[in-house]
Amino acid sequence: MKRLFEIDLKDYKETDQIYRRPSARAVIIQDDKIALVYSKKEKYYKFPGGGIHDNEDKTKALMREVREEVGMLVIPESISEFGSVLRRQKSNNSENTVFEQENYYYFCDVSNQFVNQELDDYEKDAEFVLRVVDIETAIKANSDYKSDNYFDEIMIKRELRVLQLIQQRM
Repeated sequence: MKRLFEIDLKDYKETDQIYRRPSARAVIIQDDKIALVYSKKEKYYKFPGGGIHDNEDKTKALMREVREEVGMLVIPESISEFGSVLRRQKSNNSENTVFEQENYYYFCDVSNQFVNQELDDYEKDAEFVLRVVDIETAIKANSDYKSDNYFDEIMIKRELRVLQLIQQRM
């Protein structure tokens, strides 16, 4: 998969250990709008998706994460690669550790059937909901986003840049 861009804060020591957490994320375009996860608490948008389990196929992880986060069912045959973004920064959880995340973005379609969300505790706390919005709405919200949590702020900057790349293609 082609690399779209990298975010490397270089705020860590070269001797720090690396914690890798790859993820798969869905780009779902519906009638010139985009389906995204919206945090009602934090007021940002992110692409549905999340961590790939050890030995899990990327597209299987994509389908699982989209189902869990927004209750949408991905049509497997519709999945196509968009690109990846590598993010590297000092871990917010572990001393002397680099958080490294390769985010794999895929275009995909979803069925008309919905299932219940299966949110993790932090996703419930952030009040994740599905929103299908104009891409400009998501770009504006993420451009305006500020947080005391610098780790989350970098995540939203990543999503903002990917949204802008998709907007250029639309």
